[in-house]
This record gives sequence, C-alpha cells and structure tokens, in this order.
Amino acid sequence: MRFTSERRLDDGVLEREFTLGEIPGILWTPPAAPAPLVLLGHPPLGLDKMYPRLLARARHAAAEGLAAAAIELPGAGARPRWPAFEQAHADMRRALEAREPLTDEIIDALVLPLVGKAVPETQAALDALLTLPGIRGPVGYAGGVIAIGVRLALVEPRIAAAVLFAGSFAPRRTFEEARQVTVPLHVLLQWDDESNDRQAALDLFDAFGSEEKTLHANMGGHAGVPHYAGEDANRFFTRHLR
Repeated sequence: MRFTSERRLDDGVLEREFTLGEIPGILWTPPAAPAPLVLLGHPPLGLDKMYPRLLARARHAAAEGLAAAAIELPGAGARPRWPAFEQAHADMRRALEAREPLTDEIIDALVLPLVGKAVPETQAALDALLTLPGIRGPVGYAGGVIAIGVRLALVEPRIAAAVLFAGSFAPRRTFEEARQVTVPLHVLLQWDDESNDRQAALDLFDAFGSEEKTLHANMGGHAGVPHYAGEDANRFFTRHLR
C-alpha cells in the first residue's frame, strides 16, 4: 500500500488516497484513534463519480468514531477496461430497454465475475489497512453490490457485521451463500426501486441465516434513500463494532 495524498477535512477527519498495486482507494480516519474499520461498498461507476456519496458516508461513520475505506472495483474508474463485464452490462441494458425478463444467464454473467475479482481484492486491502496505526478491528461492510457483500460476509472472518443495500441483482448462487451467512445484518430496501425486483430482495432477506437480521424498507426509488437510513446504519455499526 502506498499513500498518494493526504488532507485534513474541516471536521478533523483525515482523508488519504492510496494505491494497492494497481488498485486506487481512499481511507478516512476520525480524530480519535484507534478506530474500527468500515469497508464502503459502491456500484462499479468509479470512485471519482461516487466520491461525494462516499465522503458523506465516511464523515457520518467518523462522527461515530469509525474509520472508513473504499477501493476501486475491477473495470471501473481509472482501472483497465474489462470487455467481458462491459458486454454483460450491455446485454442487461438491452434486455431492460426491450422490457424482457432478465435471465439467470444475464445476471450471472454480469455479477459473478465481478464478485470473483472484487472479493479477493477487498480482502487484500483489508490485510493492508489493518496493519496501519489507528486502524483496528472488528470490521464492518456497508453497501455496494449486494452479491459482493454476501460473499464477503461468508468468507471473510474479520467481517463482524454488514449493512447491505437491496438494490442490485443477485444471482441464484448469492441466495445459496446467504443461507450460510451468520453475522448480524442490517438490510436497506427502497420499496419502489425501479431497478430492483422487490420480491427477490425480500426472498434474499428471508434466506439469510443470521440470527440477528433487520430489514429497513423505505418508500421511494433507487436514489431516494432517506438520510436517516444512514444514521440507523451507523448506529448498527456502533453497536457491533465498538
């Protein structure tokens, strides 16, 4: 890991950009250390595009005494293009525009390779982040592609709790993995999400094997998550990470 920039924000949060091999990332740490870490998931739109929302989430986490970090997903932002992923995304968009049902084949081609690459990279980032002064476990995972969050919650023992956003496509394999997940979960669902199958989201929540799992459903579309939903999620992390 190599830090490439550093600045102190007006609320005392330290923001540092870094690279881990070819993977860019950002780390935010609160003034009080050491702090538990929350990994911020996000869609594969690029860190630059997602930065305002990631910064807001990181500042809210820091107000609760939590550090936060995000890394660039494969094929996104400044990382090398990924033709297979771009083709799968185009196939999905074409089916949606034609109002055709999304087949398991389309969803698998879009999501499973992304999960297969992103999860080991996130674990490698976690290896490096937890060696830094001021960062400690336990670790939480928040948001992003739900299939990535499910896989991480299943295979990464350092993840102690997860906040998952039910706003992305979930392959059948994700449902199978969800049954084996046991960490505490806080799941956010936008009831009128135009890009998400509500029943599939409810079925996935039902599949989770966690003894503690909470579903927070709010009215509104994909981008209409109310601000207090984030506050509830941070209280969840405070309870389980601090």
